[in-house]
Amino acid sequence: MTPAPALVVALLALAGLGLPVALGWLPAGALVVFALGLLVVAWLDALQLRRLPTPRVSREVASTVPVGLEREVALRLRHDAATPLRVDVHDLHPGAWPVCMLPQRVSVAPQRELRLSYRLTPAERGRFEFGGCMLRLHSPLRLWWQQRCAAASQTLHVYPNFAPLAKLALVGAEQASRVIGAHLKRRRGEGTEFQQLREYRLGDSMRQVDWKATQRMRKLISREYQDERNQQVMLLLDTGRRLLARDGLLSHFDHVLNAALMVAWIALRQGDAVGLLAAGGDGRFVAPRRGLATIDVLLNALFDLKPSAVATDYLDAVATLAARQPRRCLVLLLTNARDEDVEDLLAAVRQLQRRHLVCVASLREDVVAQGLQRPVRDLDDAVHLGAMAQYIEQRERVHAALRAQRADVLDVTCAQLPAALVSHYLAMKRSARL
Repeated sequence: MTPAPALVVALLALAGLGLPVALGWLPAGALVVFALGLLVVAWLDALQLRRLPTPRVSREVASTVPVGLEREVALRLRHDAATPLRVDVHDLHPGAWPVCMLPQRVSVAPQRELRLSYRLTPAERGRFEFGGCMLRLHSPLRLWWQQRCAAASQTLHVYPNFAPLAKLALVGAEQASRVIGAHLKRRRGEGTEFQQLREYRLGDSMRQVDWKATQRMRKLISREYQDERNQQVMLLLDTGRRLLARDGLLSHFDHVLNAALMVAWIALRQGDAVGLLAAGGDGRFVAPRRGLATIDVLLNALFDLKPSAVATDYLDAVATLAARQPRRCLVLLLTNARDEDVEDLLAAVRQLQRRHLVCVASLREDVVAQGLQRPVRDLDDAVHLGAMAQYIEQRERVHAALRAQRADVLDVTCAQLPAALVSHYLAMKRSARL
């Protein structure tokens, strides 16, 4: 039970009456009467507050939400007493996440239910708990307030951002690739897998003509081919300290997961199998499998995976992949290549290339490009610019060494990563290199 500002003001007013009493302007008995009256009123008001039942609170929020997207959380307050209630509401949401419209002060009618809502942006992935709902109840005369916690615990699972996948599910794979921003290169030659027979079209190669079907149908019939299906794509994710950096609200690792889900969804729509290996910090493995239900498997395997402040052992990751993935596949290694890792990274890529097609996606920090554009006004700015230039030069040397080893390298920012991965995957499909 805590005195409210109104009670504090009343006590100050009572103390102020001491001056007229001391000067003889008021009788001493008046001060006693006012003090006793205030004491009785405050005691009765406090007694009524203590007798008020704690409102029942229920929460409306999806049990599974994507990271980085603002969500509405609704609270329902049920007041069962016979008198109105004034209450301050603050939900005990998980984490120090961005939130707006909290706390709220509301008035609940007797025997009624009130619905209020606020906006919450999950900033981390994983399993979290709402610890309840804090309520500050005001007494009928506003002389006291009391802090109470309503039992409204709830588990919240924060997944990688799957919202774009839900939008892309309504369109075809090729159109979805364009929506993501992937650049589709013109196909050279034909696909490698027979799809269907159709009528001859102007511009078809004579090699496409099916002469047996032509003789049977008494008109030119062409074979139509498509990219080979049932190939395999393995996502090799770095969970070490390189991806702890943040661009905006999300970490680089969260951006990597979102991009990995994008390319996985496109590959599954193309009929390929997708698997995953996380190495460096926490390790996870999902064997390659086909079908769009694989997205749910990947989400459940990744939603609580977080990078650790450890150096990634690329050679150990490659050895694990070799033991679990004997079939040739496209390996997309998502990391942040640095010059101090170049020897291990080159050795790991060499081992992978003995069996697999390898692409290294090296994530670049936005702050690097921004630092190069800053004007130089003093010595500190000059030192900062020189450090940025040296860092970029070292990255380029690592990428040049990887390209000299015939590995594909994508040097991209977080915003560019999804489109770059999808473009590279589709390019490998259309070139029949896989």
